[in-house]
Amino acid sequence: MRRIVSLHLLLLLSVFSISAQKTKVDALKGLDDKAQAYGEIALQIWNWAEMGYQEEKSAALLQETLSDAGFTVTEGIAEIPTAFVAEYGKGSPVIAILGEYDALPGLSQQAVPEKKSAGGVAGHACGHHLFGTASAGAAIAVKDWLKASGAKGTIRFYGCPAEEGGGAKVYMSREGVFNDVDVALHWHPSSQNAASAAAALANISAKFRFKGISAHAAGAPQMGRSALDGVEAMNIMVNMMREHIPQEARIHYVITDGGKAPNVVPDFAEVYYYARHNSRDVVRDIFNRIVKAGEGAALGTGTTMTYEIVNGVHELLPNLVLQKLVHSNLSSIGGITYTPEERAFAEKIALSLGQKDLNEMGAMEVQPFKETARAYGSTDVGDVSFVVPTVGFGAATWVPGTPAHSWQAVASGGMSIGKKGMMVASKTLTATAIDLFSDTSLIEKAKAEFEERRGSDFVYEPLVGNRAPALDYRK
Repeated sequence: MRRIVSLHLLLLLSVFSISAQKTKVDALKGLDDKAQAYGEIALQIWNWAEMGYQEEKSAALLQETLSDAGFTVTEGIAEIPTAFVAEYGKGSPVIAILGEYDALPGLSQQAVPEKKSAGGVAGHACGHHLFGTASAGAAIAVKDWLKASGAKGTIRFYGCPAEEGGGAKVYMSREGVFNDVDVALHWHPSSQNAASAAAALANISAKFRFKGISAHAAGAPQMGRSALDGVEAMNIMVNMMREHIPQEARIHYVITDGGKAPNVVPDFAEVYYYARHNSRDVVRDIFNRIVKAGEGAALGTGTTMTYEIVNGVHELLPNLVLQKLVHSNLSSIGGITYTPEERAFAEKIALSLGQKDLNEMGAMEVQPFKETARAYGSTDVGDVSFVVPTVGFGAATWVPGTPAHSWQAVASGGMSIGKKGMMVASKTLTATAIDLFSDTSLIEKAKAEFEERRGSDFVYEPLVGNRAPALDYRK
């Protein structure tokens, strides 16, 4: 608690005069003044490295930071304990800034340029400690601008847990917490600065559980029915299926429980599947075929099978009106430059990735704008993008060439390179929100494109159905 208090003191000490903050330039300068304090907050969340739906300390720190800045905070939205909304202002337009703060299991790593565990059970290999902090900082900067300028409208920060497989934004979207939002802004840590109209794949994930009959594997094998045989038979059939699905699709699985001892026929086994494609309708079809494979495997092995959908997210719906605005702001702000110490760190990271040379320009430059960009990951932001006009971008918080979900991403995110990229993101979010408040015709144009792309007869239907949030999905 003392550390949290000290972070807030740093913020208070670095606050510049609100009366002087009347322009976008002033707002961005204010973020520079608070960079050290926000870096401390991000590092604290990085050290905690709490996994999805377990982010109690991380959520509390961001809530307290926003509350101290004058926001009204509502905890536990959408029946999720670590989800919250912080709001300042009144009336429309309502601009939302999304923030995440969950870590990934098994990627504990020190902030050093070689693989070295920090001794934890998880690590911020997707940079969500930076994501949440930068977004909170932007919300505060916009709030200060609203107060100083006298502009009308509402700024909201949405604390969104469990993006990594838990899909909190899906349940938040289902519960209508974004329904009165005019535009939603988000960003993501990356190895480059880019604000093209990137895609993301729709995704359905589920755990398939087989039950059989245990027996001595040598003394009475005829009495047993192996649940593991069911899992393995299912996997074989799904692997054969790969030849007969669209080439853009992705299927992954991991056996989460295969028995406990070789001399015992396992009476329980579990396999965890993901199915992805850039169309949610294709994902539904592929997933239904995976279910059929599981049913056939159970029939063939004399076992029974049940399954539980863990998560399901829509693809991202692009919005070029908003995307071009974000790209313009990101280009104006620009990337980051390395100090000699940061360059030495980055060179070692690049070497660990098999690169001959460090592409430092990848962190300094902003990538050219593209109206369509390929992507193979998935995000629950996709569901938000079908509820409200949504736009995002990436900022170079990792050494160029670093893949997400790697120890190298954890390392960069725990030192100054990550913090610098985080502030680029915070400034871009701030500038974009101020532009939208200042020129509401941009919002109307974005809404028109949104309705055209989504379709006039569209009805939002979450891929998770009516199930409750899987707060224990990591088990």
